[in-house]
Amino acid sequence: MMLKRKIDQFLTQWKSKEDRLPLIVKGARQVGKTSSIAAFANATYPNVISINFVIDHKYQNIFDDGYDVNSIIRNISLLNPSFVFEPHKTLIFFDEIQSCPACATSLKAFKIDGRFDVICSGSLMGIHYREIESNSVGYKEDYEMHSMDFEEFLWAKGYSDDLIEGLIENMRQVKPLTQIEMEVLTRLFHDYMTIGGMPAVVNHYVTNDNFSGTLQLQRQLLADYEEEITKYAEGLDKGRIKSIYNHISVFLAQDNKKFQITKVAQGARNREYTGTVEWLSDAGVVNICYCLDQVALPLKGNYNPKAFKLYYKDTGLLIASLDEEAQEDLRANKNFNAYKGAIYENIIADMLVKQGYHLYFYKNEKSTLEMDFFVRDKESLIPVEVKATDNATRSLNKLIDDNEHFQDIRYGIKFCQKNIGYNGKFYTFPYFLAFLLRRFLQQR
Repeated sequence: MMLKRKIDQFLTQWKSKEDRLPLIVKGARQVGKTSSIAAFANATYPNVISINFVIDHKYQNIFDDGYDVNSIIRNISLLNPSFVFEPHKTLIFFDEIQSCPACATSLKAFKIDGRFDVICSGSLMGIHYREIESNSVGYKEDYEMHSMDFEEFLWAKGYSDDLIEGLIENMRQVKPLTQIEMEVLTRLFHDYMTIGGMPAVVNHYVTNDNFSGTLQLQRQLLADYEEEITKYAEGLDKGRIKSIYNHISVFLAQDNKKFQITKVAQGARNREYTGTVEWLSDAGVVNICYCLDQVALPLKGNYNPKAFKLYYKDTGLLIASLDEEAQEDLRANKNFNAYKGAIYENIIADMLVKQGYHLYFYKNEKSTLEMDFFVRDKESLIPVEVKATDNATRSLNKLIDDNEHFQDIRYGIKFCQKNIGYNGKFYTFPYFLAFLLRRFLQQR
């Protein structure tokens, strides 16, 4: 089945612009970039020129004569005379451009020429993407695509936008959901948390209406990511990158969940791993959550780049990386003990990133005050707490109450297995509403 994705609407809006720029859709491996672009292209253009630089190596030479559009088209036509280049009715789709950085340089020429629309798709994995980012500045538009968020998952399950609008309205009015809404959405969210948002896995799950075969697909994706690390991690120690990648679940199982290089390998030193974590982040494999030096705005000006947590980009892949017993417990909706908090924290982190948030946390030296995440609205800094249990929220209360030390904080958000509510200090939302947080804050 063809899955509805948020990029679909973006591509339609992009095409409607009279002065549209060539578009680069970037993202991690296997998040659905190629299939979404191809479906859009074939549905809206009479002529589609589709070139994959990984599969069709010969096309990597089409820029050898320079970046003049006529020269590029001539070289493409020599390799495939069946392509039709009709001005203003043709889309050129360059796929896997990380394998041909020269393609990005040509975008300026295509924009100035103006006869053909161009969309490029590229994996974030590989050092060449930084080179691509620096090319054709001002003559291209970038769009980052993620694995499916919970809203897209609900679409795949057959739910309409009316449900989503109803949920955001409940949040705005601080109106509790009905019992059946809580039960159904909690069950759907648990399924989403277990399988993640990788399109191939979601498609398999929706088609079969059960978990059969999803774990095998997830494990294959994990293996593919390790293979891609080996392929693209040029100039860095591939073994160290893979070691960090394979230890993320270990860090998350710890009480403080902070990244510690000594846990990766005995006697390991930070300088030996310089650039490895950043490589995984640039590749779209992990989300980095930085520790704030002080709880104050601006967030980007108050964090410690050497103190951070690492989260999987896709919670389903995190679960697939665990042992067999843990996976069975999750799929049977049983208690998953010490790892319960880590999984909820990981999925909320992913849901925040998919809304465009950067990740920050706080923990003081004495560990007497800590907070999972921080976001902001127009006027204030907002602590976000994720609770796997219904324990006390001492840190959240202290951050809100202590106006002397935390002047930028006026209220907070708590995600847990509770209905919508507000106690005068912080809003309480069930986990599954985290995907609507930005919309709630904008309309609050």
